[in-house]
Amino acid sequence: MAGEFKFEITKELGVISENAKGWRKELNMVSWNDREPKYDIREWSPDHERMGKGVSLTEEELVALSELIQDRDSEDSFE
Repeated sequence: MAGEFKFEITKELGVISENAKGWRKELNMVSWNDREPKYDIREWSPDHERMGKGVSLTEEELVALSELIQDRDSEDSFE
């Protein structure tokens, strides 16, 4: 079937949030289609069988994101 893909969560790094239905936004290391694992942020069902849209990042991209977050001004806050 077209559109099928293979994934493996190689390491669960942490939960960012959880909604009322039990779906959790998580940071994990995920291997897609037997490739090298990448950092991955997305929502997962409680059994990790279903997932929402997300974003995968290389080590370098994760470091850049972390630096952007650390460097943000208080003016960039929602408060």
